[in-house]
Amino acid sequence: MTSRTVLGKAIAHVLVTTTAVAALPAFAQDSGNASPTNLDRIEITGSRIRQVDVETAQPVLAMTRVDIERQGFSSVADILQNVTAMGSPAISRANALSSGENTGGTYIDMRNLGAQRTLVLVNGKRLGISTSGLQDVSSLPVSAVERIEVLKDGASAIYGSDAMAGVVNIITRSNVNGVTANVYHGQYSEGDGARDRFDVVGGWSNDRVSLTLALEHSEEKGVWARDRWFSKYGTSDHNPKDPSNWTTLSQWGQITGLKGLPGCTDARLGCGYSLNRGADPTNPANYHLTDTTPFTGDVSNANDQMHVMYPIKRDSVYFDGRFKLTDSINLRTELGYNKRSSERQIAGYPTQSSSVSIPNDPNATGQMSRDSYFNPFGSQHGYANPTAVSWNRRTWEVPRVSTSELKTYRAVVSLDGSFEIGQRYFDWDVGYQYNRNELTATATGNLHKKRVRDAVGPSFLDPATGKVMCGRQGAVIDGCKPWNPLVPFGKNDPYGLTGNEELLSWLFPAEKTTGRTTTKNAFANLSGSIITLPAGDLGFAFGVESRKEDGQYTPDALAQTGATTNLAAGPTGGSYTVKEAYLELNVPILADLPGAKELSLSAATRFSEYNTFGNTLNSKFGFKWKPIDQLLVRGTWAEGFRAPTISDLYGGGSETFAQFSDPCDTVFGASKNSPEVRARCARDIADAGNFRQLRQGNTPVTTAQDATPTPFVSGSNPQLTPETSTSKTLGVVWSPTFISNFNVALDWWKIRIDNTIVDDSPNQILTDCYEQGIQARCSRFTRDAATGIVTGLRFGNRNAGFAETEGYDLDVSYRVDTSYGKLSAGWTSTYVSKNIYRSTNDTGVVPTPINGVANTIGTNTSLAFRVRSNLVLGWDIGDFGVSWTARYYSGVKERCLNATRYADECSDPGFMAPWIKGTRDYNERGAVTFHDVQFRYNLPWDATVSVGANNVFGKEGPVMYSKPNSSFSYYGGYDIGRFMYMKYQQRF
Repeated sequence: MTSRTVLGKAIAHVLVTTTAVAALPAFAQDSGNASPTNLDRIEITGSRIRQVDVETAQPVLAMTRVDIERQGFSSVADILQNVTAMGSPAISRANALSSGENTGGTYIDMRNLGAQRTLVLVNGKRLGISTSGLQDVSSLPVSAVERIEVLKDGASAIYGSDAMAGVVNIITRSNVNGVTANVYHGQYSEGDGARDRFDVVGGWSNDRVSLTLALEHSEEKGVWARDRWFSKYGTSDHNPKDPSNWTTLSQWGQITGLKGLPGCTDARLGCGYSLNRGADPTNPANYHLTDTTPFTGDVSNANDQMHVMYPIKRDSVYFDGRFKLTDSINLRTELGYNKRSSERQIAGYPTQSSSVSIPNDPNATGQMSRDSYFNPFGSQHGYANPTAVSWNRRTWEVPRVSTSELKTYRAVVSLDGSFEIGQRYFDWDVGYQYNRNELTATATGNLHKKRVRDAVGPSFLDPATGKVMCGRQGAVIDGCKPWNPLVPFGKNDPYGLTGNEELLSWLFPAEKTTGRTTTKNAFANLSGSIITLPAGDLGFAFGVESRKEDGQYTPDALAQTGATTNLAAGPTGGSYTVKEAYLELNVPILADLPGAKELSLSAATRFSEYNTFGNTLNSKFGFKWKPIDQLLVRGTWAEGFRAPTISDLYGGGSETFAQFSDPCDTVFGASKNSPEVRARCARDIADAGNFRQLRQGNTPVTTAQDATPTPFVSGSNPQLTPETSTSKTLGVVWSPTFISNFNVALDWWKIRIDNTIVDDSPNQILTDCYEQGIQARCSRFTRDAATGIVTGLRFGNRNAGFAETEGYDLDVSYRVDTSYGKLSAGWTSTYVSKNIYRSTNDTGVVPTPINGVANTIGTNTSLAFRVRSNLVLGWDIGDFGVSWTARYYSGVKERCLNATRYADECSDPGFMAPWIKGTRDYNERGAVTFHDVQFRYNLPWDATVSVGANNVFGKEGPVMYSKPNSSFSYYGGYDIGRFMYMKYQQRF
């Protein structure tokens, strides 16, 4: 574990000495983000019509730059993830095992409906996307942000595809005069995970020109899994000796599958034998039955070499230029550049001889040849019955490291202005947007399969040189470096991995992957008022867009051909174009009447023409009614859609060692207590009554879910059609006159998505086949004739089923000036009353709830909380201020680790529900509240210093063996320790 830096110790000292101040009634400075009635007079996200009245029919949450600075978060991603309407992070930095184009980025998922269904805008224009449609918000420098607006409603009629769960609009800074510099440093109290940020924002403006430049560098150091209790072992430190924490695919090497030898009791699969430490690996007498005893045996803990939070760096430049060409025409330019670099490490590859074999080729099994010089049971060391042997070896000497560098370029050039016709003013803008993402990724630590086969194939000791040579005498394999995988980690041997750089460079070639996506968008908009009605002007907005998305993702040639142990992946490449036109109306009905201070209706429709699937038309309607001045009633009904992405349509197949649960397993699967499922399994498995799912190393699983020992394949589907959605909202906003500066907003929302593009998964395919009895799904996989385990499974996206969620948002804010300073409070909460999905069109299948339950959707386990709530209190007096924030996550339910072995961690054994066959063992995990504190002081030389801590009490979330949004037994969105920080801001 690393030690604290000097600055880290200083921060800790300041926090301790100011604890007494924190004990006072701590009220946060008014954030102004709790109620839409407090928004500035600007064009509000969700409408293209410019209007003075900022109260809209749809719920919008706004966060100002002051709100952002008074949080202890150092990135746009962390700020957005703290909004209670946001769901679990799509790709968590705690998920070190994640791979592919999007790893290293941060993506926002509203309502737990998927990050592809949340649209992210910058100044009303789309943020660039990956080939899978994800928008990386880490590409935006926090220093360039003026405010953030979150539309918690569907808006495809206004913005087009993807705006199904909501819209995030990030508005950047402009009209800046002067220079502001910020320095930020923080780290966890454990002494790791340091974060540093330095940024400078400068600007100059007058009546005709505004120039703003923001420069930012940030770096976040990694945190190792071995340094946290929940990630130290596979099932946390609660059960360090649990078999699932340890694997015989270890750095000690092992011969597997031997039958009939002393001590071996498994006549079906055979047994494994490991070398006595320090002994001659070519002598059969030096091997013992593999000792599976945790810590001291021939096993390894892969978490020792993994990141629980991988490091990341960002360098950003943002420029905003505004030029008044005439009194009524303006030119605006936005230029942005960001470079994001990340590096993640996982344990050395768990090599099995079968993992380097060629399917259906008896001459390329990957086994150690009977004629290998290293084979202790081979032909060159006097063994009576020479035989080829299977083997295991985790390459501990070479951890797998993946680096990812994404360069993002963004440019927007537009003309805007206004004109008058018949005493009516009209606003217009026309422009062009260009986004480009360039990805370069490098992977090391994977073995070249053919080279491994040659290295463990026939070999001999050359008497002339005294060296072992690959091949046979007279037929040496040129360039081959012989390898003995039975030589354990740490032993210096000319044919082992430790210290043998020549062998390492030959067996472990680096692999380079590249990617590129571009967005080109030409747009034109016109808004204004058409006629004057008795209740006010009838407003309109009309616009057209022509957009092209183009993308490529090209894995290294070795990965494309499956030549290495890296997950094989084909190239993705393609493009699509869309032409769109929209019309929006705002119709005032009544005004200044008893019971109707205001009543207005809004409507919008958008026509989209895609070259991939055709046309779609989506509309939206809303109303706004103020029976009295202090009460607003609002509601919307909206259609939405999400077009298939480049990856959905043109993605290459890729291999994955998926985590899954086999329903036919007689210990953890539905077959255990469902005769119906057992009978279906018997059609495919000869001994279904004793079948056990096998994990890596071909040993029976010890938990409900584990990784397959053979890779599955996921791929694209060019026949996909758009998802469609319907969203509804209904809410009230109350600003009573008898309580100054008090606002409360309560909104009900409901979203249903049909024809969903389902991220199919091994779990869902097997569940549909065996538990739901959907025969068509059973053709998606095969089973091994000898072991019965699932092999040859291919899964990909498809249009099927639906997703539906419903709930309530509550926003309350209050501020008051007293003789003791300014006191304020803000409370935002999201309650999800329903969140269900069905991944098939079979109406007889009961939908699965994911509300408050850890569920496997796709290839990962995610978590949907029933309640998330943030309370912010603050107090400002003179130059001093303090903020206190409480972040609440409700309790959840997950599958028990092992109801028999750990009964005390299984609150609901034998749980029955209509969406599952038989019973499941579940456990309740408690609610968690994290507390943050910040103290700040304005210095006389126009500077501000802030010091604080997120999770100031060092609260720990509960262990979660289902590993939601994580590679470890912990939820990937929880705090992983007390994080202390200091910020210094200097204004010039």
